[in-house]
Amino acid sequence: METDTSNNQESGEVEKMSKSLKKFLLIVNSALLATGCCVGPLVQRLYFLKGGKSVWISCFLETAGWPFIIFPLIASYFFRRRKNSSMTKLFYITPHLFLACAVIGVLTGLDDFLAAYGVSLLPVSTYSLIIATQLGFTAAFAFILVKQKFTPFTINAIFLLTIGAFILVLHASSDRPAHETNKQYFIGFFMTLGASVLYGFVLPLMELTYKKAKQTITYTLVMEMQMVLSFFASAFCAIGMLLHKDFAAIPREAREFELGKATYYLVLICTAVFW
Repeated sequence: METDTSNNQESGEVEKMSKSLKKFLLIVNSALLATGCCVGPLVQRLYFLKGGKSVWISCFLETAGWPFIIFPLIASYFFRRRKNSSMTKLFYITPHLFLACAVIGVLTGLDDFLAAYGVSLLPVSTYSLIIATQLGFTAAFAFILVKQKFTPFTINAIFLLTIGAFILVLHASSDRPAHETNKQYFIGFFMTLGASVLYGFVLPLMELTYKKAKQTITYTLVMEMQMVLSFFASAFCAIGMLLHKDFAAIPREAREFELGKATYYLVLICTAVFW
């Protein structure tokens, strides 16, 4: 009975959200995603090029911006409160969903480590092309987990991206950074490919979680799940930082950073914000 009431409240939120507002949120979130995917790797690579050495710090920053999610959640709460008055729930996420997001968050933290390791050794262009192969892995895992069907466009895109990745392997010396050995290049390549595979698994797993939620999937619920996921991903990376004593290394890195101490901290902040 309680679940029915909860679902009714969530359905009410969906019904009262106008089509224009839905489109606006879709456009804003798409723009933020596109900006983050373009700028994030560039700032992350800048950290390593100018003296940053810690992969754990870099991967921690990929999800360290999770507290910013609190602001749209607050706005969503007051929007629902204005519509539903005293019937407004503070949050919608259930214990089962919380646990599922925590597990996915740990997997995301591992994926962040693999991706950060890759970008520390590869040019951004090479890294971006390899990481784009996650489309193929996403399609494969989506077919297995959520029975998503393949389309001619999906197959064509997977084929082209896969060919591109293999061409990079065959011509490793052409875009390898100076003073980097073949071994380091291939480590970066396969770490990035591993990140692509893992993220290709995480996305369908998230879709499966939505399907198994047994409640209406609203904007508020998605943001709550994303915050939990990002928190546990950050916690996973923070543990790695503690074990490698990277928190203590931050002041030393700031002093030795080629662009100066202030720019070092600005790069860290920008990495967290854009990712």
